Amino acid sequence: MTPEIYTNVTILDAGSEGKAVARVNDLVIFVPFVVPGDVVDIRVTRRKRNFLEGKAIKFHHYSEKRAEAFCEHFGTCGGCRWQNMGYEGQLFYKQKQVVDALQRIAGIEDPGVSPILPAAKTKYYRNKLEFTFSNRRWLLDPDKETEREAHEMNALGFHLPTFFDRVLDINNCYLQREPSNSIRREAKKYALEHQLTFYDPRTWQGFLRNLLIRTSENGGVMVILVFRTDEPEEIRSMLDHLAAAFPEITSLYYVINPKKNDVINDLELILYKGDPWITETFPAYRSGRMLEFRIGPVSFFQTNTPQAVELYRTAADFAGLEGFETVYDLYTGIGTIASFIAGSAGKVIGIDSVPAAVNDARENAVHNGIRNVVFHAGELEKMLDREFVRENGVPDLVITDPPRSGMHARVTREILAMAPPRIVYVSCNPATQARDILLMKEQYELVKCQPVDMFPHTQHVENVALLVRKDATGNGPR
Repeated sequence: MTPEIYTNVTILDAGSEGKAVARVNDLVIFVPFVVPGDVVDIRVTRRKRNFLEGKAIKFHHYSEKRAEAFCEHFGTCGGCRWQNMGYEGQLFYKQKQVVDALQRIAGIEDPGVSPILPAAKTKYYRNKLEFTFSNRRWLLDPDKETEREAHEMNALGFHLPTFFDRVLDINNCYLQREPSNSIRREAKKYALEHQLTFYDPRTWQGFLRNLLIRTSENGGVMVILVFRTDEPEEIRSMLDHLAAAFPEITSLYYVINPKKNDVINDLELILYKGDPWITETFPAYRSGRMLEFRIGPVSFFQTNTPQAVELYRTAADFAGLEGFETVYDLYTGIGTIASFIAGSAGKVIGIDSVPAAVNDARENAVHNGIRNVVFHAGELEKMLDREFVRENGVPDLVITDPPRSGMHARVTREILAMAPPRIVYVSCNPATQARDILLMKEQYELVKCQPVDMFPHTQHVENVALLVRKDATGNGPR
């Protein structure tokens, strides 16, 4: 069958999922690894009812928005899909993504979006990465896929997009500072030299499964090795080797995961050497008092620490705290926002569905001497009800920072029932944020928004929105 090819197509936009957008005959075509302004020939790779997917096979004109990709894995690895676009262009399209979502989904003609806050660092900004050991390495030459037995197939790197059983072997990654790359390369070298088996995701066999590396601005380095089976001698030998090779490792864990999934939150994490946590330090809102957060192996913490501080400061500024307020911090995680604003509020009630995160939140509050915060563990859609409000007080302010899927519909309904004067909505997904704002639109007015770039060279953007109850602004019935 002859492939369907469109010629001299101008790339028009950058899509929210990392692919660029073109139009041919009133059909949208999503194309990866091109930049708005490029003029290309496109081979259609997939046809859907309302759109096409394609691949650029020839360039007639290169966009002025282009930049030279700096990573050797660009074009294959699923991360950093926008690194062939200049940073100013990235910021423009991230801001546009927020505006488009609020206009198209929430139906707000003028959402009042402030200029996006750029990241101070555009490389080595992540404090956490997870790598996968696999005996099914992705071969860059597709022709070699039929001759896999002739090649070294062990890999330590990232999963390919849409492939559960293929891993791209990573040489150098620009997302996390050293010693991340060195530790990963040494772990693979040791495994090959000692003939340790790499995991096979199809048969669920193999000794080595995952390598997680967490770093902190304070110099902490946490390494977590995940093994499928408990083989004490091999485990001890590999951990001792890494500890000796990298004395900068301050926390060394291992986990035995015999399951068919990679989730380790429900497993025993064994501290082999060093401290049980690494720490991040940043100033509390307004007071400037330094807060220290202890981060364990499965703690949730924003993966870009300097930008996280900017994100929290923006949320606190939007909150307009005067010192007396009762604040609900929904999806609190390890309580970073709650602790950050506690000194400027009357009391803060944090809720999260992950018990380990809530334990971390409580311990961090005690560690920092914060006494006006209370944390509850439980699913928000079940816990947040009239009885909870009676016990904890009607909130003057709700801060919500849900996962990418947005807030559960029951949570949204309960917020509307509580009717706090102000809501500060922190989101990592403008589309689901806009959906939730639409649900609250009749009762609340969107006053302002502040996008924050947490993840340079990707399509992801955070957005902080301030919603004010209409009767509180004089725009609606009391």
